[in-house]
Amino acid sequence: MDTQRQVLDRLRSSFKSGVTIPEQFRRTQLTKLTYMIKENEELILKALHKDLAKPKFEAVLSELDMVSNELHCAITNLSSWMQPEYVSKNLATKLDDCFIRREPLGVVLIIGPWNYPLQLLMIPLIGAISAGNCVVIKPSEVSAATDSLVAELIPKYLSQDCYVVVRGGAEETAALLQNRFDHIFYTGSQTVARSIMQAASVHLTPVTLELGGKCPCLIYGSVNMEAAARRLVWAKFFNAGQSCVAPDYVLCTKATLDSLVPAVCEVLEEFYSKEPQTSPDFSRIVSPKHWTRLMELLGRSSSKVVVGGQGKEEDKYIAPTVVVDVADDDALMQEEIFGPILPLITMESVEEGIEFVNRREKPLALYVFSEESSVVNTVMENTSSGGFCSNDGILHMTLPSLPFGGVGASGWGSYHGRWGFETFSHRRACMLRGWALERLNGLRYPPYQENKLSWLRWTASPKTSCSLM
Repeated sequence: MDTQRQVLDRLRSSFKSGVTIPEQFRRTQLTKLTYMIKENEELILKALHKDLAKPKFEAVLSELDMVSNELHCAITNLSSWMQPEYVSKNLATKLDDCFIRREPLGVVLIIGPWNYPLQLLMIPLIGAISAGNCVVIKPSEVSAATDSLVAELIPKYLSQDCYVVVRGGAEETAALLQNRFDHIFYTGSQTVARSIMQAASVHLTPVTLELGGKCPCLIYGSVNMEAAARRLVWAKFFNAGQSCVAPDYVLCTKATLDSLVPAVCEVLEEFYSKEPQTSPDFSRIVSPKHWTRLMELLGRSSSKVVVGGQGKEEDKYIAPTVVVDVADDDALMQEEIFGPILPLITMESVEEGIEFVNRREKPLALYVFSEESSVVNTVMENTSSGGFCSNDGILHMTLPSLPFGGVGASGWGSYHGRWGFETFSHRRACMLRGWALERLNGLRYPPYQENKLSWLRWTASPKTSCSLM
């Protein structure tokens, strides 16, 4: 078996040969990736169920179809993405070709998470292939079945000289990060992200960090409570709450809370029955370690459980749980929950809710439920988050034409659709000059004179660009 160094040397040699540059090569690899998803759907679904007990419905929507849609977007738009982007000019550059050329970065590393182990690995890969890079793919060892399947399938469908899967745990990842890459794309926790940044800094490697945080949901003013409860419950408990964009907590008034709690309880029973553990539509926690963290977090909380709270370690099951009377310094408010526990917190006004959100790190997503556009706009204009969605949850990240990424502690950089292509591309500024207008160029040569400076400033001024171009 090749060492990590040998693998990287092979990929770097392939990249330097220029094999990944032509559009046809990129298109062929993307098409083969499409075949991989279609031809192995059942194997993928079995792996996802083994890792997280993902219902087929959720796995198809959030893993298979999202990847397929991204592939369709990339294949359809690849030609236009690769075209040079011509820019405006001034009088001094009127006869020149001035454009931005997208070029691949080189050999890039993509480190995927365990919660959506196919989607969050393949969608960055699509961007990297589209941009013409060679790629080292590192799936999460926590979602072991999907990790194994990806390692088996990638070499069967994609060029082994350009795309390689490296498996292993923390030790293997740390060793991998000691190598020089041209870009590192990481999805996961803020703690690991700090280690990745430290490793990347040694080689001055740029990074994209897709992290998480406590995504708030503000419910205020006139609301269709039945619809709000259904959308909130779906977004929160999809994949048993193990989503980086799941609503982490809810802010609402006492009056709203009094009607929201029974509505949520009713929807939970409607979705997952009176015995959610027996429901085929409710996922499991990924590992005993993660199960223990969540149950200990709930145990340290001084909040009041209004529904759920039960867990069964051998089944890695935690019931859909809703808690109220949550203090500002409660254990549940100190870290991202990343599980099926939903705190409901009361506020007196939308301004108080905004102030509550703004005291914390900027989240990956922020949600507001209200029939009043003034409320939605007030929250949107006075907060900051990676993404924003009103009257629903999660759906904003399913649209390839919207950039997906965080801000501040919730991440750096974005991807999906064209944004993934841009993330893995270098935007090279190009100016192709001829030999005409040398008399005009003479204005910049010594000996310097005041009248030369005046003319030169005029030819390069923005006003000249607007009036003459």
